[in-house]
Amino acid sequence: MPEIDFDALRKGQRRALAKAITLIESTNPVHRREAAALLEQCLPHSGKSLRIGISGVPGVGKSTFIEAFGLFLLSLGKRVGVLAVDPSSPLHGGSILGDKTRMEHLSREENAFIRPSPAGRSLGGVANRTREAILVAESAGFDVILVETVGVGQSEYEVHSMTDLFLVLMQPGAGDELQGIKKGILELADFIVVNKADGDAERLASQSVVHYKNAMGFLNHQGFWTPEVLSVSSLQPRGIDTLWERMEAYCEAGSEAIPERRATQASQWFERLLNDGITDLLKANATWASLYHEQKARVASGEVAPPKAALACIEPLEKALLS
Repeated sequence: MPEIDFDALRKGQRRALAKAITLIESTNPVHRREAAALLEQCLPHSGKSLRIGISGVPGVGKSTFIEAFGLFLLSLGKRVGVLAVDPSSPLHGGSILGDKTRMEHLSREENAFIRPSPAGRSLGGVANRTREAILVAESAGFDVILVETVGVGQSEYEVHSMTDLFLVLMQPGAGDELQGIKKGILELADFIVVNKADGDAERLASQSVVHYKNAMGFLNHQGFWTPEVLSVSSLQPRGIDTLWERMEAYCEAGSEAIPERRATQASQWFERLLNDGITDLLKANATWASLYHEQKARVASGEVAPPKAALACIEPLEKALLS
């Protein structure tokens, strides 16, 4: 693994940032220790960006929207990073790498950086690496970090747990489509954005905005912000400037709440890493691993209830710690 030039990273050189994220993504134990040391260097220089989560089902136009939004931010003098949480994609494939070719203009910009996350053993593994990548990108001077998710399953909750603002893209045409939307995802959203509001779909998009506003009124939203519904055309583009204005209003309204949210997110991240690390350490012990697999098999066969099996695995640890 090549040594990371931290000065080059701090100057925002994309090659240095790419190498740093490659180090972070490695599962080699030596590299993990090096990555932890790098993150300690990055930490004092991180935390100054706006972290935006972006979700939406396949076909909603995430790539086109991210490119249009990213180019708009660049026109304001911002530096933009695009990261992805996609546990279904292999290291050299999957949605965001396809997106990178579709974001042709954005990927060419010196002040933009687009990076996929590799598949891990679990979504949690991918999400942890994305959290680390956010810190590194912030230390490289990126002002806005866009974290894209595939738009299905647990990934939305993971992205929500690492961002300041969560945006859900929707197609024009609500009505029956609302029945297929998970209530929990809408409850996470700070902004619902109806994309593709252009051409023949423009009138339909306006109707969809009304439908989504009505739907959001039935949900229980807590906190400092009442979620807003807007429409944009990523192709023309139109409505992007208004969306950014509302995002700035969100940041102003959340000047106290957002830092508190980040503190909570950091604590939850620590707890997850600690739990994962302890579990991996225990499974590396042959005696305990044998007990673990034995109890897991007994649970699967219905021979024993999960609480009793878990206690059977915990008791020898308690004895070892108390002895």
